Amino acid sequence: MSNFQIRKATHEDAPTIFNLIYKLAVYEKLENDVITTVEELRTNIFEKNYAEVIIAEEDQKPVGFALYFHNFSTFVGKPGIYLEDLFVEPEMRGKGCGKALLVELAKIAKERNCGRLEWSVLDWNTPSIEFYKSLGAKPMDEWTVFRLDKEGIENLAK
Repeated sequence: MSNFQIRKATHEDAPTIFNLIYKLAVYEKLENDVITTVEELRTNIFEKNYAEVIIAEEDQKPVGFALYFHNFSTFVGKPGIYLEDLFVEPEMRGKGCGKALLVELAKIAKERNCGRLEWSVLDWNTPSIEFYKSLGAKPMDEWTVFRLDKEGIENLAK
């Protein structure tokens, strides 16, 4: 296992977070979908507190991150944590970094009395699916994700 630390991100980390988000998008073949900016991330994460981020570092160099926020389960009657993004640099994969990020999220969920820790994964991402299953996560095969993009929101809101 490598010598790395997990820490809560600060507003100074916005450029690092942007860089890691972009690398995740490249991995997912979605780099053209990244339209945010460093300033927008800084504002929405650290000023408006819409999300939180933890960063994994090896020798004080960022090597991974997890971006998450609270949701709420009406059936459980408790908040949950939704993991929006988890990314580990390719050279760090298989060394425990991704697991350490998820362990830290589980600890946060436990401390906050959350009923669930949830996330989505692309169907083709077999290495991640197998990794999540190895941690005890269960796929929600009977659920289908729906999304309204900016245009869809605008149209529905009219």
